[in-house]
Amino acid sequence: AMAGEGGAYRLRCSLVGHGQDVRGLTRGLFPEGSFVSVSRDRTARLWAPDGLNRGFTEMHCMSGHSNFVSCVCIIPPSDLYPRGLIATGGNDHNICIFTVDNPAPLYVLKGHKNTVCSLSSGKFGTLLSGSWDTTAKVWLNDRCMMTLQGHTAAIWAVKILPEQGLMLTGSADKTIKLWKAGRCERTFTGHEDCVRGLAILSEMEFLSCANDASVRRWQISGECLQVYYGHTNYIYSISVFPQCKDFVTTGEDRSLRIWKQGQCAQTIRLPAQSVWCCCVLDNGDIVVGASDGIIRVFTESLERTASAEEIQAFENELSQASIDPKTGDLGDINADDLPGREHLKEPGTRDGQTRLIKDNGKVEAYQWSVSEGRWIKIGDVVGSSGATQQTSGKVLFEGKEYDYVFTIDVNESGPSYKLPYNITDDPWLTAYNFLQKNDLNPMFLDQVAKFIMDNTKGQTLLSTSDQFSDPFTGAGRYVPGSSSGSSTIPAADPFTGAGRYVPGSASNAVAPVSGVDPYTGMGAYQSAAAKVENIYFPKKDAVTFDQANPTQILGKLKELNGSATEEHKLTEDDLIILEKLLSATCNTSAETPTAQQLETLWRAVNWPEDIVFPALDILRLSVRHPTVNENFCSEKDHVQFIILLLKFLNPKGKQANQLLALRALCNCFVSQAGQKLMMEQRDEIMTQAIEMKSGNNKNIHIALATLTLNYAVCLHKVNNIEGKAQCLSVISTVMEVVQDLEAIFRLLVALGTLISDDTNAVQLAKSLGVDSQIKKYASVSEPAKVNECCRFVLNLL
Repeated sequence: AMAGEGGAYRLRCSLVGHGQDVRGLTRGLFPEGSFVSVSRDRTARLWAPDGLNRGFTEMHCMSGHSNFVSCVCIIPPSDLYPRGLIATGGNDHNICIFTVDNPAPLYVLKGHKNTVCSLSSGKFGTLLSGSWDTTAKVWLNDRCMMTLQGHTAAIWAVKILPEQGLMLTGSADKTIKLWKAGRCERTFTGHEDCVRGLAILSEMEFLSCANDASVRRWQISGECLQVYYGHTNYIYSISVFPQCKDFVTTGEDRSLRIWKQGQCAQTIRLPAQSVWCCCVLDNGDIVVGASDGIIRVFTESLERTASAEEIQAFENELSQASIDPKTGDLGDINADDLPGREHLKEPGTRDGQTRLIKDNGKVEAYQWSVSEGRWIKIGDVVGSSGATQQTSGKVLFEGKEYDYVFTIDVNESGPSYKLPYNITDDPWLTAYNFLQKNDLNPMFLDQVAKFIMDNTKGQTLLSTSDQFSDPFTGAGRYVPGSSSGSSTIPAADPFTGAGRYVPGSASNAVAPVSGVDPYTGMGAYQSAAAKVENIYFPKKDAVTFDQANPTQILGKLKELNGSATEEHKLTEDDLIILEKLLSATCNTSAETPTAQQLETLWRAVNWPEDIVFPALDILRLSVRHPTVNENFCSEKDHVQFIILLLKFLNPKGKQANQLLALRALCNCFVSQAGQKLMMEQRDEIMTQAIEMKSGNNKNIHIALATLTLNYAVCLHKVNNIEGKAQCLSVISTVMEVVQDLEAIFRLLVALGTLISDDTNAVQLAKSLGVDSQIKKYASVSEPAKVNECCRFVLNLL
């Protein structure tokens, strides 16, 4: 057979440069035809094709991590960086961002609590990172915008999909999750072991590979379209050819496999146990990185194929590799039953087929090459591998990689414990943490530490200070829900709450807004040519719910008080006190609310949930009064106050309570004390309030939209990008379900206010796909304020 027939891949070049395993590769944008590699040797390197021969030159070596570098991606060009940027993630928990011509990082992104093992870039400067701390984070420039929480084990793979706002994460919990605007939309199940890699085929389809040795093709809608088998061990990496659905994979079975039309068309064995990573260049050449620290490039092009000497040298290196039968890569081997060398006279039946022969007592492995019509020796099969267990971090424990995982029996009868260990760790610290984690007697410390040292033969890498060693349990210590954006927030109870439905409460009964009242509509849209002034945003003041009927509220309170149990019943005096409070806070009297009135109100709002709503309505109205606001929202009592309101934001609770709790939260924003409290507790309140989107009560939707708007007003003043990211995510999520146009209008005003005068917020909104989400409201004819406001927002985007 002629070389090159059927487009077989052959070696183009081998690149020596990295001192240890090459763990990540990505094609570069500049210079053309380049790629970037990262390694356990703590460096990243940029390689460019050299014009003269078939090789690549190392143009640039980047250092910035204090531990292994495990992943890399390119951030597309921007006005500021026309050549794009390079992002790398490492075992030091950091992400370094480099320009293409400086060896030191431009900046470092800190926030993950464990190894960052996957990166993907999107439009508008967004970056998605996945970590062993079980979270993924979305970054814009040098800030973390949001944290994606939901996986229960390490996230090994992340990808940003072409459609804005959609992101994928693959995890050691065996699932893949699809996220929209920072919220999990769907979970894909099917893999039977850690998901290790993801690749995008189109807006609707993607591929995943896993430790179960399979590749799966999925539809975004959730169904698995196809499963591909071929590898015999973990698959670490998957990469798609440009402009088609063919792809390549690499794994722990020493191979690179090329898949065409859904079949494994070619298998290339490498003289290294772990083939960690691969990427496809624009010209279709394939770059692979492996545990021997060498990068190899393979090509279909005859012009770029290596010289006969280089190919011979590669085959010699391959034939001298020793294959450990225990890996199972070659199936069960029984040396006594193997045929001799004459067996190689029979041709193979398919590319990549392996055949074992016995020659002078030695077992040799060969692989059939269809393109060359011959058996190529791929190594000697040795009785047991001479290597120690230190196969460059091969052992998985709780979904993470370690150099060793020991089994420790503390006493004969008790259970055995797993102790994971990396040679960069301190044996004493590891032993101490191990005893702590498993509640074992500290007197075993010397014994366990000595056991580790004896069994690792004192192997250590360059001494690194403790803080860089992989945290021992990872997931064990990590507290889910401790989100990065909420460092100052005291742990409020994450309950929920809501409000009383007042018959006839019109949705447009709102305080007038800066001169004109857009909430009541402005009449028909004049004409596209007429210049309409933006009176909608940025909004400067909170919107409150002021509509009140004190007589009706007190009547209901008295009626329900009649049915209350003895412990809850209010006296006649109490009812008079609450009547005075209502008139003081609804501006019908000039009196200031008293401490006694507030104490009585507090008793009433703690009524059982089936009768509490009139008391909640009094709270909603009175919290607008500066004295009451100060009382409930000040340092002293604010925790109980928030816990009370959040308790009503329970999706299973009564709608009347949900509504009034949301309105009370909106009204808290009228005074300084209330604003401060609402901002401090933003994370808890937003997380709880978003649950109210699921009902179909339009008044609740309007109250939820108003709460979001009031947050936007505060965030616009302080320019807190993490807060804006959370608020944008809420707007996007609520937009999906809300039908009522008044609620939509308030969400549009919130959106406009959030992104006014802030290019970062505009970029973030675009990357979440908010523009495509709101386009349809530009054509709403009535009320005109909806389309006018929508057009102003779209102009900013």
